[in-house]
Amino acid sequence: MHDIRAIRDNPAAFDEALRRRGLPPASPEILSLDADRRASIAAAENATAEQNRASKEVGAAKARGDDAEFERLRALVAEKKAEIARLAAAADAQDAALRDMLMRIPNLPHPDVPEGRDEEDNVELRRWGTPRTFDFTPREHFEIAGVKPGMDFETAAKLSGARFVVLRGAVIRVHRALAQMMLDTHITDHGLTETWTPVLVKEDAMYGTNQLPKFAEDSYQTTNGWWLVPTSEVTLTNTIAGDIIEENQLPIRMTAHTQCFRSEAGSAGKDTTGMLRQHQFEKVEMVSITTPETSMAEHDRMTRCAENILEKLGLPYRTIVLCTGDMGFGAQKTHDLEVWLPGQNRYREISSVSVCGDFQARRMNARFRPAGGGKPEFVHTLNGSGLAVGRTLIAVLENGQQADGSVDLPAALHPYLGGRTRISADGTLV
Repeated sequence: MHDIRAIRDNPAAFDEALRRRGLPPASPEILSLDADRRASIAAAENATAEQNRASKEVGAAKARGDDAEFERLRALVAEKKAEIARLAAAADAQDAALRDMLMRIPNLPHPDVPEGRDEEDNVELRRWGTPRTFDFTPREHFEIAGVKPGMDFETAAKLSGARFVVLRGAVIRVHRALAQMMLDTHITDHGLTETWTPVLVKEDAMYGTNQLPKFAEDSYQTTNGWWLVPTSEVTLTNTIAGDIIEENQLPIRMTAHTQCFRSEAGSAGKDTTGMLRQHQFEKVEMVSITTPETSMAEHDRMTRCAENILEKLGLPYRTIVLCTGDMGFGAQKTHDLEVWLPGQNRYREISSVSVCGDFQARRMNARFRPAGGGKPEFVHTLNGSGLAVGRTLIAVLENGQQADGSVDLPAALHPYLGGRTRISADGTLV
């Protein structure tokens, strides 16, 4: 959420930042509503002062036997009481409207984010690895002979509908091994604290990490009001909601492996075959909580954590910085990692690592107490995939496929598979 004081102080800078995102100015409407809210509050305070004065004078009028003045003052007190209630209700309504307005406006881009309209204007930072040269035409993951017995879309459709999959045998074992390898790497090599969190959350948590109110249709809600998390960013980040943390406790670095649920409301017709885009999937998430001064360095560090997973698996990838028109709602700056998928003959997103500044912290009222003293300040929050497990499975299968339909598996997974190194053409782990 945005700081209304910053908008009051420099509305032109606020609107310019929105322009960089391709959005129209918002400060005139915001400041008009803010002015009305402040006027209602001021009027309520004046009416309260008048009511208090009249209340004091009522007794004096009664004591001196001035019945006419007594009745006038008593009527005035009643009138002011009603006026205060009306003005307070108006201020509350205006405050709620202002808060809702501020919550629907995306984060402002960091100054060094490249300006652009869409993904075509994203900027590549670096590449790692060389895509493999095949002596046959590589297939997509769901077409590989050794994968087909373990990737069942028909049964999933019978159970749940489109965009679900049932995994079996060798394929699900590789999927599980990937998640375990990611967690172990983040814990042992990267210093993240493993955390297990619920996948059902209260509405406040979804507001805290900016899924609500703007993106309700992208998530699932139960009949009793819980929301299914689209990623454990929601739960990990909200662990500090409402807290004041001592500066010496920062940074807080967490990782979690959870089921994730997304309606994919805006992706009709996209990636309808295979398991690239599912309603239910697994992800190993990373979340960091930092001071404002260290958040950009932490963003680079988190990006390297995600890159390291791909490098351990030997998967070619590229790292890009998203332009202003392609960034997510809550992001101040985002690095996307795109892995090479030979079956599609192109790079596809496998991780998105974002620094959010104090955007989410304001929504959650999450602050830290500076070591040198002074008022508590808002923390900065960061989140990133480390990685999306299903998409990593796809990349491992497609990059390791052989002409006979078998799949050679990365050496980093062998210890998690009991020393087995490949999926045979008939779907057996050997």
